[in-house]
Formats: sequence, structure tokens, C-alpha cells
Amino acid sequence: MSNSKDAVRKILDAVKADKRTSLTAPEGKVVCDAYGIPVPKEGVAKSAAEAARIASDMGFPVVMKIVSPDILHKTEAGGVVVGVKSAAEAEKSYETILANARKYKADAKIEGIQVQQMLGGGTEVIVGSITDGSFGKLVAFGLGGVLVEILKDITFRLAPATKEDALSMLDGIQAHEMLKGVRGGDPVNREALADVIVKVSQLVSDFPEIVELDLNPVFATSKNAIAADVRIVVDFNYKPRPAPRPTEEIVAAMNRIMQPKGVAVIGASAEDGKIGNSVMKNLINGGYKGEIYPIHPKADEILGYKAYKSVKDVPGVIDTAVFAIPAKFVAGALAECGEKKIPGAVLIPSGFAEAGAPELQAEIVEVGKKYNIRLMGPNIYGFYYTPANLCATFCTAYDVKGHAALSSQSGGIGMAIIGFSRSAKMGVSAIVGLGNKSDIDEDDLLAFFEQDPNTNLIAQHCEDLKDGRAFAEAAKRVSKKKPVVVLKAGRTSAGAKAASSHTGALAGNDKIYEDVFKQSGVIRARSLRQLLEFARGVPVLPTPKGENVLIITGAGGSGVLLSDSVVDNGLLLMQMPPDLDAAFRKFIPPFGAAGNPVDITGGEPPITYVNTVKLGLSDERIHALILGYWHTIVTPPMVFARNMVEVKKEMEAKGFVKPIVASLAGDVEVEEAAEYLYQNGIPAYAYSTELPVEVLGAKYKWARGAGLL
Repeated sequence: MSNSKDAVRKILDAVKADKRTSLTAPEGKVVCDAYGIPVPKEGVAKSAAEAARIASDMGFPVVMKIVSPDILHKTEAGGVVVGVKSAAEAEKSYETILANARKYKADAKIEGIQVQQMLGGGTEVIVGSITDGSFGKLVAFGLGGVLVEILKDITFRLAPATKEDALSMLDGIQAHEMLKGVRGGDPVNREALADVIVKVSQLVSDFPEIVELDLNPVFATSKNAIAADVRIVVDFNYKPRPAPRPTEEIVAAMNRIMQPKGVAVIGASAEDGKIGNSVMKNLINGGYKGEIYPIHPKADEILGYKAYKSVKDVPGVIDTAVFAIPAKFVAGALAECGEKKIPGAVLIPSGFAEAGAPELQAEIVEVGKKYNIRLMGPNIYGFYYTPANLCATFCTAYDVKGHAALSSQSGGIGMAIIGFSRSAKMGVSAIVGLGNKSDIDEDDLLAFFEQDPNTNLIAQHCEDLKDGRAFAEAAKRVSKKKPVVVLKAGRTSAGAKAASSHTGALAGNDKIYEDVFKQSGVIRARSLRQLLEFARGVPVLPTPKGENVLIITGAGGSGVLLSDSVVDNGLLLMQMPPDLDAAFRKFIPPFGAAGNPVDITGGEPPITYVNTVKLGLSDERIHALILGYWHTIVTPPMVFARNMVEVKKEMEAKGFVKPIVASLAGDVEVEEAAEYLYQNGIPAYAYSTELPVEVLGAKYKWARGAGLL
């Protein structure tokens, strides 16, 4: 590859020397040739016989054009012949063009006649690359012509892209059916097209100064894919983001911050209603067993703990310093933390970049860099890490332990996470506020939770990603082991506007986030409720062994809505084999509907639910079950719930473990039944046919991305 790199470097050096920002068409062709990106073949002929030979070698039809510095308007001079179909025709056209040129300008200097491969037919597509502030180099693919402009039907991946990435892009546009050949047209050669995408992604990765590249159109046929036109824009001042810190270094610091042996509260207070008072109380009432050091300029003790004027006066080791002082005093106190070699600062105060004081934030970032202190915040509620009984926050103490780690960029959303987790009895390992993300961000948390034995799912609310590429690389690695769920706020232009006024975050093109999340194995939540429900439900469900989903329902109406949800969530409604259909029919009244959904009808006793669910769990061809219950006198809600839990346990003992979710339609008693099912490993929802299927869909997305299916 080094020769090809040298060829490109030579062209770029010439462009730089000319102080240009783009390449000419011939320069673009050299660059494409160097990387094996197919462009039309061409050659210059000095005789009729040579023209015929060149044309025959590249294959007909060809276009022939006069090459002369003295003839600018080639067509006017009769110097162009299009659609030459044979060697004889090429020889004849050579003579015609020459004669026309002489007639047009007798003394014209003629360098020969260009023979060029003529493109056409097939499907016109675009392959390109852009440079994004957060994600860096991205490769793009879409249909050519107006469709890209109007429908914004385009898909992105991080560059360099793999062959699998490239093939997934061909299916990633709404108009992907067009590539399969429409109305008797030939399908495109997928391999050839994917190959062009991969090579473009490699080229822009090797040369970061190429900030934009467009192959438009690319003619994709059943034989090949050839770029008719190439446009390359350069910026020699472009600097890629510096590489993120090594994972080991991140983890070493995060382990001390999240599981500290000693915590200092800077701005601790004995006065109710002060933030420094709430932080102290939460540390004490949350049951934290490490050392607590209140820092206060005048007090001797606060809430029964000996107080110190500065962290430097504390004799023991401090791992985490929680700040509860006004913004203007933070930098000074942070420098003292640096001298005390404290690895982490939790910056609760607001009044920094989010409040129009970027210089104050720049100052604390500098102090952090100088002393290698990791900064969480500023402008946050703090954080919880339940395995250490640590409530380093001013919110409320929290003690429902579990294995979901949640983070939010916003304090309000953080409170919603706390409330939901408490109400739904969803245990958490951590809840972390990230605020302005002056330093610690989502990828730092991913690195910590990846190796944290107390965490088995990570859910994050974010408004922007400071370093989208570092996030994507971390998420791709982590999501192979643990599900990563992300709620990206600011999806819409209105949301992006609100985000920029809120935290200095501007939403990028949402399609880029969508596609990069997919490429990284991230489960994307579409709403706050979904983020919370996925965090709660995905870890409860066992991993499915295949794609076949079966619905068993007592209400026909639920069956229809559940079927819609199955399709909406990218799940496969299993085709019912005849023998299995017959087996189900044994348990169903003659007017019930077999097939999928299995409709057992409403008036059935509990035994019908038991028998059909047992069969669903025992048949190896079925991989996941969705239950639609409706409230009847014959089968009351709690009777249904207890029966289902019993069947599940009985079948698990025999080795049949499958994900089961349930939708309960009925009067208020179904709420208690849904709760009982959920506590026993069956995510169940009263009054919703969407939520249970969304949770199952999320589990499937993760399993597919992690290569477990």
C-alpha cells in the first residue's frame, strides 16, 4: 500500500504548495487509482489504429474527444463522438474528429484523441466521506440524484469501515430495495459497491486532511461499480482529536473515585438547607463506611466529624473530594486537592460554561490537567455507588442495590432515574451526574463499568458526546459483554437548540448518531421512559437462543397490537409449523385461533394458559414468548400471575430457559399481578402492548450485536 500512499501524498503536497483547498478532476483520478477506487478508464490515441486498440481493451461503448490546448469548446468544434460501439467505428470516429478539428482551427496544436469508457445503466449511488466535530471521519452512502437531497436517505459509519460495515450500509437506506433491481432491472454487485465504500473509508483515514470526498454518481451495475465523478476537499490545518487516555489509566483513577477509602466534603456545613449539609448527611445516612473529612475555614467539627481548614491538613488518604462551594472558589480549592494528590473531584457547583462563564471552566480544566485530577461535572448532582454505600450527592440517600449503572448529563433526569428506580424496586449499582463534562464523560464510565463486577447493564442519558469516536470504540468493546443503552437528547433541531442553551451541547446530525450507535452495538432508547424500562428489564430476561417469537393471548385485540409491536421492534413472528399448530389446538376451544398469535380466547380457565405456555417453553423451535392476558372471572389476575411463575420455574428446572414478557389488560388488580410477574423474572406491564415487546426487542438487539444469536 505504501506506493499508493506516496502517490496520494505527492498530489496533496502539490495542492498544498498551490494553497488550494480542492483537487482537480485529473488529480482526483490519480488518487482514486492509487487506492483502487474504480473510475472510468481512459487513454490518449495518436492514430486511428491506436484508438481502436485502446477502445477494444477497455470495452465498448466509449466516448472520443479531441485533446487540444487551442480548442476549448470541443463539442462546437465537432470534436466529440459519443457511444462508439466497435473497433471499426473507433477508427472512423478518429478520422472524423481530426478532420472536424482542422476545419474548425487549421493551426490548432493537436495532442491526440482521448478515448474514455462510457458509463451508464445500473443504479446511480453516492459514496462519500465527511469530517464530524465529534466522530471524526465518517463514510456515507446513499442513492444518487435528487433522493439524497430531498429524502436525506443516507447512512453513515465510522471510518475506516469493515467489509461487514459496508454491506450493512447497503441495507441501511430506506430505498435499499432499489439496489436489488426494480421492475426486471439487474441487482447491483454488492461486493463491488462495498469494496468502494471500504477503500474510500481507508483513504480518508490515512489522510486526515481530506475533509470531504464525494463520488457522485457511482454507476452500480450487476458487474461493477464505477465512480463517474470525484470531488475532494482538503484542509491542511485539520487536526484529529488526540487519542483518549489508555483504558488501564482511566480504570485505575475511576476505581479510587467510585470506591473511595476517604471522602472530603469541601464546603461542608452544619446548617440545614445548604448543599454542603445535604452532602454530609447523605454520606452518613447512606451508610458509607470510609473516612469522611468535612473541610471548612472556621468550624472545628461538623455533624460529629472533625473539620479541617484545607484538604492539605487531613492526615489520611483522600480519594474523592466533593465540592459544595461557589464556582469562583473552585479553582483555588482544586489546586490544594492536587497538592494532596487526590485523584477525583466531584464538582456540584454551577456557574461555569453552562452559565456563560467558559473562562472559569477552562481554568479548572487546566488545574485538573496540571495535577492529573479527574473532574466529574461541574454543574451536577454528584453520584451514587451502592456497593460502597456511597451517596456523594445532595439529592437523597439511595439504597436499592442492584446491577444497573445509570448516568445523566442533566440533574433533572438524574432525579427521575432515582425516583423510577425506587418506585420500580429496580436495583442500581450506580447513578452518576456528568453535567458539563469538563473531563469525565460517558467513555470513562463505560471503561469503569465494563470491569465492575457489580454492574451488568449501563444506561446513559446524553445531550452531546464530547468525543464521539472514543465513545463508539468503548461502546463497541463493552457492548460485547454488557448491554449499553443510550438516550440521546437533542434529536431534533428544536431539541438541539434547547440543548445548546442548556449545556453548551449542540446535537449533530441525528442520523450519524443513529448509525454509529448501531455500528457500536448500542441499544438506543427513544424516550426517558424507554431508557428506564430497558435498564430494568433487559437484565431480567435470559438471552434468547434464536429469532422465533411466539404470542399466546387470551384477548384477540391484544394479539393484533402485540403483533404490530413485534414488527415495530425488529422481531420475527414465528411461522407456525403444522405439527406445532396441531399440538396447540389440543388445548384451545374449537373457535380459538391457532397460528401465531395463539388465541386461546377469553373464557378459558387457568389450565389453558398453563398448558399452552408449557408447550411454548418446551418446544425448541420457539425462542421467546409474549403473553397477552386479559382479566376474566374464570382466570383472575393473581391466579394467572402465580401460575405463570410456577410454570416458568418448573420448565427452568427441566432446562427450558427462554425470555418471557407479558401484557396485562384488565381492571386495577392487573397492576399487582404485573408487579408479581416482574419480581419473578417476567417483565410484565399493565395496560400496554408496546412496552413489554420493546423490552424484549432491546434484549434481542443486544444479543445480535454481541454475536450471541
